[in-house]
Amino acid sequence: MPQKPSKSHGWDRGRSACQTASLVLAVLLLSACQSFQSQPDPDTLDTNLHLQEPVELVVIEEDASPEDLWQRVRDGLQLQDELIGANPRIEQQRLWYVSNGKVISAAAERSEPYLYFIIEQLEANNMPLELALLPIIESSYNPYAYSPSHASGLWQFIPSTGRNFNLKQTQWYDGRRDVMASTQAAIRYLQRLNTMFSGDWLLSLAAYNAGEGTVMRAMERNQKRGLPTDYWNLQLPGETMNYVPKLLALSELLMSPKAYGVSFTPVANEPYFEVVELKQRVNLRKLASLSEITEDELKQLNPAFKKNITLDGPQALLVPVDKLEDFTLSLQSLDKQPASAWAQHTVRSGDNLWGIASRYSLSVSSLKELNNLRSNNLRIGQTLVVPDTGKPSTAEATSKAGKTDTSHKRYTVKRGDNLWLIARNHGVSVKDIQRWNPSANKALKPGQLLTLYSR
Repeated sequence: MPQKPSKSHGWDRGRSACQTASLVLAVLLLSACQSFQSQPDPDTLDTNLHLQEPVELVVIEEDASPEDLWQRVRDGLQLQDELIGANPRIEQQRLWYVSNGKVISAAAERSEPYLYFIIEQLEANNMPLELALLPIIESSYNPYAYSPSHASGLWQFIPSTGRNFNLKQTQWYDGRRDVMASTQAAIRYLQRLNTMFSGDWLLSLAAYNAGEGTVMRAMERNQKRGLPTDYWNLQLPGETMNYVPKLLALSELLMSPKAYGVSFTPVANEPYFEVVELKQRVNLRKLASLSEITEDELKQLNPAFKKNITLDGPQALLVPVDKLEDFTLSLQSLDKQPASAWAQHTVRSGDNLWGIASRYSLSVSSLKELNNLRSNNLRIGQTLVVPDTGKPSTAEATSKAGKTDTSHKRYTVKRGDNLWLIARNHGVSVKDIQRWNPSANKALKPGQLLTLYSR
């Protein structure tokens, strides 16, 4: 049976507890005083001091940017909700890509010069990075791609849509093939479509392929029948029915390439090119010969200049970052050769601006701009600057052969002549004659002289 404690024993325990508490309090006060008195002056802090009890520091690391641009695309995918459940249309396209894996790896490899810029532009506009896969479907990332419907460039703009988005198209320059201009135009177009279709990216993509009118009419038909108007329930042209599934299938393969046995050739997550402003128009072929950049490299980044001369387009070139320094030195060398991109044409009897412009594939306005001409009048012996594409002109070729220039001739209008008969007899068009001879826009008169060029 436990003993009952005496009062004196309880008092001793209380006194002992009191003493212990007092001792602990004294130690705490002493420690606090020492800590306060020994606080080091920041200006005289000895960096060699060591703490008695090391403090574990927690370092929060930010996510490092991926080394591969395709991983950056994976991180920015926004349309994956559209892959929920089994979708036979997506499955069909996925199986095709898996069976033709080389198509993906080849396009991914060709994307290297352009992918960084495209991703930067999409991210800056808060757009789904699935859109960086569109050029695989549209052009296989080939800026020279040209379709039977006359669509051109990475983003495959047809001529009319290109003009609607200020993509200039001449005999010398095609903005649809301009890497920067066409990408920015595609983004503006896709944004406009997305606004038109209330933020539905699948309908926007369908409209990018088939045109907004085609998609809207399909939606109206379904609406009248009481059917859903989402992309998956619309009856659209066959190509458009497969267009969105192709993109979603590609994004699915990108998410798990190893699982499907396909390869997206890695692309370094860094800028590939820089924009270099030009002081004069240049010939890409001649410029390449002065630098370590090959002609193919320059053309790959500047495919919009159709004849290798920076005419009718922006006075700037895209240059690989790793060749920038050498290219700058080459430009300085070119500055000492102001006629490097040009040849000369000496005005002869019968010449006029329309005929000369036509011979060198120029518009009259471009020819006048090149030569600072304020009027359409020319004088015999006058020298004009014209593009030099590296091939001798007809006049140069005949001169070297010791023959006279037969590229144009004078024709005297006879009684009963008309433009159609003259054009047919000389193998040219009526528009050609009118362009070469402004006076021919009115009624012809017997004895009137016309300038005709051989074709």
